[in-house]
Amino acid sequence: MSEEVRTLEDLKEAVAPTAEAAPAEPKLDKYGRAYATGKRKDAVARVWIKPGSGRISVNDKELEVYFARPVLRMMLRQPLVATQRDNQFDIIVKVSGGGLSGQAGAVRHGISKALTYYEPGLRPTLKRAGFLTRDSRVVERKKYGQAKARRSFQFSKR
Repeated sequence: MSEEVRTLEDLKEAVAPTAEAAPAEPKLDKYGRAYATGKRKDAVARVWIKPGSGRISVNDKELEVYFARPVLRMMLRQPLVATQRDNQFDIIVKVSGGGLSGQAGAVRHGISKALTYYEPGLRPTLKRAGFLTRDSRVVERKKYGQAKARRSFQFSKR
């Protein structure tokens, strides 16, 4: 630090250039699977993905049985469709807590994170689509002196 820095050029010369970030390595377990946890409202989903034929099982049931509504199934497949990996991975999901809509959101979040762990190059695509952001909205708690979280008791003058 005995050198005196007076201009930006001097600063550039004084600071050694740092090595560029190495490409991220896939995070896989000993079975060749990527694991991630997804969350939404009160629901928590544990997701494992591995190369396969596109089979998805949720809590040891087929996807069509567990999530009967087509909107929820479409929601789960969004990260796979966005990255053109629709029938390339077998996905095993254990989900608990919350209702079906929250669970579907948690599974979508978990699938997105697991895809980035399996193929780090997919991260920009999933990030741009908003699948990696955890939706932090939760139910507001009920307050004392009120009927619900925001609803007051009915006012009566007499």
